[in-house]
Amino acid sequence: MEKTLKKDKKKLGLTTKIFIALLAGAAFGIVLCYLVPDGHVKNDIIVEGIMYVIGQGFIRLMKMLVVPLVFCSLVCGSMSIGDTKKLGTVGVRTLIFYLFTTALAITVALSIGNLINPGIGLDMSAIKSNAAEVQTMEATSLSDTILNIIPDNPINSLASGSMLQIIVFALIVGIILAKLGDRVETVSNFFSQFNDIMMEMTMMVMSLAPIGVFCLIGRTFANIGFSAFVPLAKYMIGVLIALAIQCFVVYMALLKGFTGLNPFKFIKKFFPVMAFAFSTATSNATIPMSIDTLSKKIGVSKKISSFTIPLGATINMDGTAIMQGVAVVFAAQAFGIQLDMVDYLTVIGTATLASIGTAGVPSVGLVTLTMVFNSVGLPVEAIGLIMGIDRILDMTRTAVNITGDAVCTTIVAHQNKVLDKEIFNKD
Repeated sequence: MEKTLKKDKKKLGLTTKIFIALLAGAAFGIVLCYLVPDGHVKNDIIVEGIMYVIGQGFIRLMKMLVVPLVFCSLVCGSMSIGDTKKLGTVGVRTLIFYLFTTALAITVALSIGNLINPGIGLDMSAIKSNAAEVQTMEATSLSDTILNIIPDNPINSLASGSMLQIIVFALIVGIILAKLGDRVETVSNFFSQFNDIMMEMTMMVMSLAPIGVFCLIGRTFANIGFSAFVPLAKYMIGVLIALAIQCFVVYMALLKGFTGLNPFKFIKKFFPVMAFAFSTATSNATIPMSIDTLSKKIGVSKKISSFTIPLGATINMDGTAIMQGVAVVFAAQAFGIQLDMVDYLTVIGTATLASIGTAGVPSVGLVTLTMVFNSVGLPVEAIGLIMGIDRILDMTRTAVNITGDAVCTTIVAHQNKVLDKEIFNKD
């Protein structure tokens, strides 16, 4: 009996394994980049062969879970809340919080950008431009943005993974199931049981996370190295400082102010999810792990998290907004374009609206950045300058995005009296 207990203690938890894989992958990638000469074995077999296939295979497994898990958990969540008035209150509070923190994030980014001046005195010839790869995106009107939330074909929305439309349809189904009660008991049981199946599938896929994380991080560092960062160091530092302020100052102040919870304990408990988001660079893939961690470690009811986390992964892109804010200052300074207060206010408004409905997939911020640049007349070619190093920043801002979702979810759960502080205070 004692031997069994000792074995259990020695077993590493999934959290520790993911973190070890993150560090090991980074180290392995750096070794490949600097110590192993380029050639068929390194480039085609190891980096773009084995590591690419395993890493992307893991991302696909996580994406495979997202739509059925989100749909079922939202149906079950809205069904259990039942009261449409309460559901509406949760939705409005969540939406206001997300939009407020996004606008705040861009303001922080513009302030840091103007403080650091990342584009002044830049040697443009030292930077490799990927202008040909830049995709342009036109601004969508507010009326179209609202209409795009409503699915005209729910099956197509489920098939294409249009998260906002899936959320709306799932909420309507859940509310109707709650309203009809015993008359639709069979359908209600189906969704509850299918939700259990998806949760179990999530645990199975998550057991592969350390291998997937190792390959994703390893490939990133093997391809980028450190040399690409040097010319754009000031831009990178600006983005990272703004992300740190948003994550560790703004979010934690809001958490402490609204819930009274210990911010350090929150970060410690939620850090594995942040590390996972960093390695995958996709908010959507992190949804299952966020919901599970918030339930088991923070004490948030799944009734709330199954609604707010998928919504946050779709519309709460604070990290992306920060990158866009610093990029605007960088591009304006690099090309010698003066921006006034009206331009900065336009950037805040455009980037906040651009975050709504943005897909939670890698590097999508670069696509929406074209819309922000167009709104103040900045050359879209400037995006080509920052594309080479965007992957590492994309990973960092995804970690910030999902932390914002989690903080909002915890605050909303506290306001609705479904936050179990005993679970949070457990070591």
